[in-house]
Order: sequence, then structure tokens, then C-alpha cells
Amino acid sequence: MSTPADTRPGAGAWVPVGAGIEALRAAAAQCEGCELHRAATQTVFSAGPVSARLALVGEQPGDAEDRAGAPFVGPAGQLLDRALADAGIERDATYVTNAVKHFRFTATPQRRLHQTPDLAHLSACRPWLTAELAVVDPEVVVCLGATAARALLGADFRVTRQRGMLFARPARSDDPGLVRAGWLMATVHPSAVLRADDRDAAYEALVADLRTARNAL
Repeated sequence: MSTPADTRPGAGAWVPVGAGIEALRAAAAQCEGCELHRAATQTVFSAGPVSARLALVGEQPGDAEDRAGAPFVGPAGQLLDRALADAGIERDATYVTNAVKHFRFTATPQRRLHQTPDLAHLSACRPWLTAELAVVDPEVVVCLGATAARALLGADFRVTRQRGMLFARPARSDDPGLVRAGWLMATVHPSAVLRADDRDAAYEALVADLRTARNAL
């Protein structure tokens, strides 16, 4: 069923101008920029230091993240932690966030089933991503999965064909938060590794992509 456009006004009205990360986090907890806030347990904003040189952008919180209020704490997050370590990247020195801040799911009697956010959700939530990346200003931003890649690299971007490639982020005055000078890269989401037929090969490919990002710092 489609959702009326007037239930997705976008997050812009909730984003405080010139705010730091903690003020953004507090404001995001009140966001009603799309309908996802109604069923989600809470807003899941970000983790990691504002001084981070590397930022990771995932799709949305999962079930575990929605309950905990922190990004990448479930099985995919545990795999990501291991991959970062194997790539020589400190998780505690990395800024981690998602393109969409609320968990989109379908409820069943047994569990809550993940639903991929659509382009309207990405658009509604984009002001948060713009604001937080403007504050952190990382040298390299890695998109984890196709949804995050669409949010930052455009709807035509294909992770299967362009993963692991560095794309320049030239400074641009019309969107300073997302396209400051630096690099953008995309790789698969850690959850895709967990679903892969050859999990070992998929994991090694993820680690290789993360090493590419580390070497660009």
C-alpha cells in the first residue's frame, strides 16, 4: 500500500541549523519526517567520534539496533567489527550511521521482518545525513549496501559493478555536507555476507574493500 505524501514531510523541519552531533541526536529522537517513526522503538542515530576520518553509512537500523538504540550491534554489526579489524581499521575511531534512522519492518507473530526503505524514505531522512556528515566532515565515506549507495551516489549506482571504487567528492556549495572534498566508496552490506553462499569469499571481498578505504585516508 502506498503512503500518502503528506505523511512524509521530510526531516528538514526537525534538523536544528548549525547543531553539533549531540544536538542533532536529541532532535532526531523527536523526528516525524516520515511514517517509520510510528512503529519503530526509537530513533537510531549514530556512533563514533566527531573527529573520525572515516565514516560508514548503512541502510537503516535492524531489529537489534532498533531495540538497543545504536547502529550495527546485531549479527551484521558483529561481522562488520571483525571485518574492520581485519582491514586495519579501528571501529572506535570510525563514525557509523545509517541513511534512514528508523527501522522499517513487517510484523509477524514470530518476529519483525526487515523491509528495505524506499527512495521516499531516503529523501525524507536525507537532511539528517547531510547535517551529521557536515559536522564530522570525514575524509572517506563508505556506503554499506545498495540503499546507502543510492542515498549518496545516486539511484543509478550499482554496488555489484562499482564496489570498491573510489569516487571523488569535490567541494560543492549547494550540498556542502555530503560532497566536501574527499572520497566516496561503496561495498556490500555486512548482512549480505551473512546471506552469501560462499561466506568466506564474500567476507574477504568486504575486507578488501575496507582496506581500499583505509588506504585512501
